[in-house]
Amino acid sequence: MNQLERLLVIMAQLRDPERGCPWDKQQTFSSILPYTLEEVYEVAEAIDHNDMTALREELGDLLFQVVFYTQIANEQNTFDFEAVAEGVANKLVKRHPHVFGETKIGTAESQTRAWEHHKEQERMTKAESEDRFPSALDNIPLALPALSRAAKIQRRAARVGFDWPEMGPVLDKIEEEVAELREVIAQGEDVSRME
Repeated sequence: MNQLERLLVIMAQLRDPERGCPWDKQQTFSSILPYTLEEVYEVAEAIDHNDMTALREELGDLLFQVVFYTQIANEQNTFDFEAVAEGVANKLVKRHPHVFGETKIGTAESQTRAWEHHKEQERMTKAESEDRFPSALDNIPLALPALSRAAKIQRRAARVGFDWPEMGPVLDKIEEEVAELREVIAQGEDVSRME
């Protein structure tokens, strides 16, 4: 048995209805979420301090969180660890055609653009499946810390042309958008369907 298999077995034993740990058995997706967030920050701190011993330990704790979630999902017959691993493996292969296919990408910058293009296509496909207009701001987690979320929104907005080095053009754009909104309202159109 390799160590990952061993970890999955240990997690199943911790959650065993008869012989498992009372604390582990009562946990839910929501109840362990604060611990997951804490582990992510501990990983970040270990990286910031270039502490490889701590990083190895904190990555183990973070992996444990993933195993915990997948055990709960498995008990609910929703998905299991194998499905999660398969999903991320498939996504990585799909988003790296220059490694696993015939596409040629020569620089990290080119790969970043290609990666963002793949993600944009996925967002558009998802929006279409949900019968709604796609947005450049789709899939930006509401739960991100405020500054991280603002930075992510700013990067997405910049990719669709909302990025100016000076304030004058920003105010011009705001006035343009307000004028368009006033026109739609004056025509009695549904403003919730505006692009």
